[in-house]
Amino acid sequence: MTFQDPAEGDEAVRIREQLKALEHERKRLEARLREIEDGKEQPKAQHPPSPKPAPTVTNGSRAADKVALFRKLFAGRTDVFPIRWENPKSGRTGYAPACANEWVRGVCGKPQVRCGECPNQSFIPVTDEAIEAHLRGEDRIRHNGQGDFVAGVYPLLFDDTCHFLAVDFDGETWSSDALAFMATCREIDVPAALERSRSGNGGHVWLFFSDAVPASEARRLGTMLLTRTMNRRPEIGFSSYDRLFPSQDTMPSGGFGNLIALPLQRRARENGNSEFVDEKLDPYPDPWAFLSSLRRLSSSDVAAILLKGCASGEGRLVPLVSIAPSGSD
Repeated sequence: MTFQDPAEGDEAVRIREQLKALEHERKRLEARLREIEDGKEQPKAQHPPSPKPAPTVTNGSRAADKVALFRKLFAGRTDVFPIRWENPKSGRTGYAPACANEWVRGVCGKPQVRCGECPNQSFIPVTDEAIEAHLRGEDRIRHNGQGDFVAGVYPLLFDDTCHFLAVDFDGETWSSDALAFMATCREIDVPAALERSRSGNGGHVWLFFSDAVPASEARRLGTMLLTRTMNRRPEIGFSSYDRLFPSQDTMPSGGFGNLIALPLQRRARENGNSEFVDEKLDPYPDPWAFLSSLRRLSSSDVAAILLKGCASGEGRLVPLVSIAPSGSD
């Protein structure tokens, strides 16, 4: 008796969903072609935006419900997550994998040995406690347990899929460029959320998926939306566009892929940052209600959007930036 690899079963489900979406789009295009050839040109139908689900989590919900929603949306690798560090003497900052052996004398090889190559690595997995520590800004995880606590996420999974796509904008024009990108998302009914970054000098546009999507397709979706935005507003040079997360189609050998800082960290929010904002860049008064009412795209939704983009000539996408593994605040 033979047993199917669960990963192969998941891939088969995704392929069937994509084939259904392709068949639906083929029929639509054939019907449209018949209208044109028969001289029955019809005005384009206006498609109302898909209805938003009712919020299931609010500011008044239990902490456990907020953590569960947060982990569902901002899902990445669960075996390891990055933590922000800061050197007060040099002023340098960065992120490193959370490790129980970090800086343990005679065990930790930093900075001579990279974390991904360390034989004594003891990475701390993602837990409800870790997420709550990030949201509260209190270090309850590491053995030293001191200072502000900012966690990130590695979005690229071992099977080269992901559960979200984030588009990073930085610099002087980040807000106008990000809002133009959001307008494109609304135009083609792609649910998206804009977050003012932890530093306050940039923003992240988040798109969430209801099931695992190949990173290559998620990144194609992001670059298609960028292309469409540039076509709509040629005056936009998108100098503020930095990168996509995931930043790779496949997992780099011995690495983690790029990381992105998680939103809604309490101490950053106290400064007006790491918040989800509306089209006026005002924070939503109840971010949990906003997030829990945001529709997530299925893998078949992504396939259909990409197919339409190719049919409209937007399959030729803006170039992707090649980025070495690093992170974004």
